[in-house]
Amino acid sequence: MNSSVKSPKEWWPSPAKLNLFLHILGRYDNGYHQLQSLFQMLDYGDQLAFEITRNEGSSNENNVSIRMDTPLKGVPDDDNLIIKAARLLAKKTQCNKGAVISLDKRLPMGGGIGGGSSNAATTLVALNYLWDTGLSEDELAELGLALGADVPIFVRGVTAFAGGVGEDITPAPQPEKYYLVANPNVHVSTAEVFTSPDLPRNTPPIRWDDYEYEKTRNDCQQLVANRYPEVAKLLQWLVHYAPSRMTGTGACVFATFSDYTLAEQVRAEMPATWQSFVAKGVNRSPLLDKLEQQK
Repeated sequence: MNSSVKSPKEWWPSPAKLNLFLHILGRYDNGYHQLQSLFQMLDYGDQLAFEITRNEGSSNENNVSIRMDTPLKGVPDDDNLIIKAARLLAKKTQCNKGAVISLDKRLPMGGGIGGGSSNAATTLVALNYLWDTGLSEDELAELGLALGADVPIFVRGVTAFAGGVGEDITPAPQPEKYYLVANPNVHVSTAEVFTSPDLPRNTPPIRWDDYEYEKTRNDCQQLVANRYPEVAKLLQWLVHYAPSRMTGTGACVFATFSDYTLAEQVRAEMPATWQSFVAKGVNRSPLLDKLEQQK
């Protein structure tokens, strides 16, 4: 085989998630918020590919070459969660291999559907396999928590209830419905939402066994809708067709359907100024399926 001919890239899924609800129970002494949420995995998201390289000599992480094939616009490599995740794994395991990482970006940044956190988790899971570093799922989830509160949920890859700051995860399979997810094309700062004095911080905890969508809410939604009129406008439009709610700290909004065709019909009616997609809610992440196929 001609060594100059590159083999086709092998893509690893980096799926989106929805927060079907988000309750804020209080605030810890360290400033983080105590949350309850239901993370719903979707069968749609970004994709990542990894070209593994070898480094000569020391296994010191400073000598490990990890870079994006095409840097993410507006995000320096040092600030990119993908690069941070790969470097963290290399440092933790003293791995002297490197990687050139490609990203097929489909999910909006700052949309509340987990794009960056999911990218970091896929990087940890894929490179742990491709570098043969041998960390367990628990160890990868612990590494991921250092990168962001949502990263462990993507490492574990199951639809689940979450407590604490998001790291206390209880698998909770849900009926696999269809979701029309729409982006109002505004960027909501998570830090701005969580530092606002107007954010509710006293919602009583619920028992997971008692969960019903209709009895929950997103405690961030009203605050964001007040500050971002386009989010409010999108919510008002969607709720005419199906139960609708903002996910996470926004800005994306979702509507729930039992039928794929109906979801696509509503999507076709949506004003072109809003980007959108229809995805199926799944109880097992496509990332776990990809990893299983490798073994």
